[in-house]
Amino acid sequence: MRVLIAEDHRVLARTIATGLRRQAMAVDIAGTGDEAERRCLLTAYDVLILDRDLPVMTGDEVCRRLRDLADPPRILMLTAAGEITDKVYGLTTLGADDYLAKPFDFAELVARVRALSRRSPQPPRTVLRQGGITLDGTRREVSVDGRPLELTPKEFAVLHLLLQARGAAVPHREIVRTLWDENLDPRTSAVRATVSRLRGKLGDPGLISVDKGQGYRLCD
Repeated sequence: MRVLIAEDHRVLARTIATGLRRQAMAVDIAGTGDEAERRCLLTAYDVLILDRDLPVMTGDEVCRRLRDLADPPRILMLTAAGEITDKVYGLTTLGADDYLAKPFDFAELVARVRALSRRSPQPPRTVLRQGGITLDGTRREVSVDGRPLELTPKEFAVLHLLLQARGAAVPHREIVRTLWDENLDPRTSAVRATVSRLRGKLGDPGLISVDKGQGYRLCD
């Protein structure tokens, strides 16, 4: 899942980003409204966490402009304006998909972001199977031949991406683009290290093959 945080409070933006990255989300940050709009025009974000009180261009205007896109991101307004009238205005007049007032509980924010990401015309299958692997995306559970498997959020996300590919190779750059974010050094070994740990937990290093020049592939 790829998320953009449009928030001019730098400490808050970094704190939210760090927490979402620990949930295996790829997160970018925009400090102004015009930057948020520009990023959404260039990148297909699943969810935009949008502060209404942004410099240069307000969050309200960003929301209005993005609604004109053919495939806009889901918008979660995150703002100190928490009165019922503010929420109604944000959800109806501005067209936001969800509204969360500050201060907020981080667990609720994560739950709302995940719920928004599932709202699509053709929602992805929540249970994926290949070989002896079963992954339940809703319950976030994985088993191998009926044996429950404990995975970190990043390991879970990589396995989920490989299962969705149905045996096709997933390029390294696609894994980085989808599961990490622009702050990841492309020369880093983060993806390789995550795949290595995942192989060990699956119990069969051969389940994930490395196709030179192609990427990673989940084998039967």
